[in-house]
Amino acid sequence: MAKKGDNTYMIRPAVPTDAEAVVPLIDIVFEEMEIPALMKLPKSTLYPIFERAFLLEDYRYGYPQTFVHENKGRVDGILVGYPHAKEAHIDDVFAPLLPEIGLATDAELFPDTETYPGEWYVDTLAVADEARGHGVGTALLTGVEPLLRARGERLLSLNVDQVNPLAEKLYKRVGYRKDGELMIGSHRYNHMLKPL
Repeated sequence: MAKKGDNTYMIRPAVPTDAEAVVPLIDIVFEEMEIPALMKLPKSTLYPIFERAFLLEDYRYGYPQTFVHENKGRVDGILVGYPHAKEAHIDDVFAPLLPEIGLATDAELFPDTETYPGEWYVDTLAVADEARGHGVGTALLTGVEPLLRARGERLLSLNVDQVNPLAEKLYKRVGYRKDGELMIGSHRYNHMLKPL
């Protein structure tokens, strides 16, 4: 447990029962990425599919890849990530669910390479609207570091959309530095690294 002002919070690995709280936060990033297949679905269809996917242990957005920021018993932020070695197959277990979002089972929602060898990749950082501006993103980024270091990770990476300078400012403030650029979908991103 940590304390910031009047709030007591914790950063912890997600558990299966977090699905309902986590999926709307993942969707914040889906909306920013403008993924056509996901944008056309109503939330009432999309959320139950990704709540089921959250239970898949080897999936990109499965609970074992997710850390949550819990404040007063409520999940108000998430950080999702995985080591580069998992990237090539991190979405394979989602294939049977693709027809439910209108895609063939051999389609790819995330076809682009986003990380490089030796990196533990921060795929998703999202904070609930009402919790923004209260240090939740910073707490997640720094709070996962000792947990990842204990797992043997030594290099963190993330990608920030070049049209999102506020996010890049946050990442720089906690020690990430630009290492290159890449395209993910239709957006250009800065690839950033932080040694642990």
